[in-house]
Amino acid sequence: MQAVAVTGLGVVSPHGSDAAAMFEALLQGRSAIAPVFPELPKPACAATVAFDPLQWFTKMQLTGVDRVSQLAVAAADLALRDAGVPGDVAPERLGVYAGCGMGGAAALEAAYRGGGRVPPLTIPAFMPNAPAAHVAMRHKVLGPVLTYSVACASSAVAIAEAAAAVQRGDLDVAIAGGSEALIVPGVVLAWQAMHTLAAFDEGMAATSVRPFAADRSGFALGEGAAFVVLESAERARARGARIHARLAGWGISSDAAHLTKPDAAGQARALNAALRRADLAPRDVGYCNAHGTATKAGDLVECEALAQVFGDALPGLAVSSTKALHGHLLGAAGALEAVVTVQALAQRRLPPNAHCSAPDPECRVPLVPAEGAAAPQLAAAISNSFAFGGTNAVLLFTRD
Repeated sequence: MQAVAVTGLGVVSPHGSDAAAMFEALLQGRSAIAPVFPELPKPACAATVAFDPLQWFTKMQLTGVDRVSQLAVAAADLALRDAGVPGDVAPERLGVYAGCGMGGAAALEAAYRGGGRVPPLTIPAFMPNAPAAHVAMRHKVLGPVLTYSVACASSAVAIAEAAAAVQRGDLDVAIAGGSEALIVPGVVLAWQAMHTLAAFDEGMAATSVRPFAADRSGFALGEGAAFVVLESAERARARGARIHARLAGWGISSDAAHLTKPDAAGQARALNAALRRADLAPRDVGYCNAHGTATKAGDLVECEALAQVFGDALPGLAVSSTKALHGHLLGAAGALEAVVTVQALAQRRLPPNAHCSAPDPECRVPLVPAEGAAAPQLAAAISNSFAFGGTNAVLLFTRD
């Protein structure tokens, strides 16, 4: 089996469209979460993206292209630029693997609020596979173009599936990641109805998401896209590419227990599967970018799963959830957090577990402090994505 290298990183995030600058903002603990939609009956906050689609599309090309696809095209383009993939890759040996949880929310919202007039391209605009299709058309991809819609695990699953294809030798290069753009009033109202979004007082939206804190109350929605370029380490070295990290292991499991209530045993199965595939022991992994949604049940269950798997090695695992700063990107969360994890590993610096002045004593994991931390010996790191529906995905990266 071939080793899988990460050679390209591309983001369009609430902290900007430069992956390095985004990571620096996270290290500094800068929150992108702010109030949205003051017209709603209940206060709402989210992390939104400042994005000019005309940098990527002409006005004519934008017809029928939802924001979720616009963000995907931009992030994939940036990842390919970063990788410097040569133009001689056979299009049949190139694939797109994308995660998207909710599709074109803006197109659907406009259709519902259009006063009886529905734009004729509403269906192709909001279908969840539109982002992958637009990326494929932009780059003339003739290999597999696949979409994974697995709620919060969507893009982590997409990256794992792309890595498996590269490792088997099915593809030379895979463009893998995800996109989500759901900051519209109807979607926010729906999430408020589930009582999963963070409560906040006036002027306190930026610090409202507090993963693993005793006073945590939920997450804030985020939007954006993130893609990585995957290829075999042998191919990357042969063409002189920079290797950000290796995707050494991944694990996918199902709870098969409850649609919205997480299960520690299911999460532990995914963690153990990632370790086995990478042929590593828990003591070899020094950082976990946690799923960490700051919900009462979710954070506790994730900590239980980490404790089950890491056991005596748990004190050596530094944990943080960057959702406190960039929000929860749902279908794109796994991809964005994978990029963060790769950068933490490459730079051996850990982003903080922000806004957690009083950790929940029941969440017994070592948290990265508010000022972040240096990790000079860091050799392996994991990124967790645990979804509604009970699907769990863990990506394990190592230094090249």
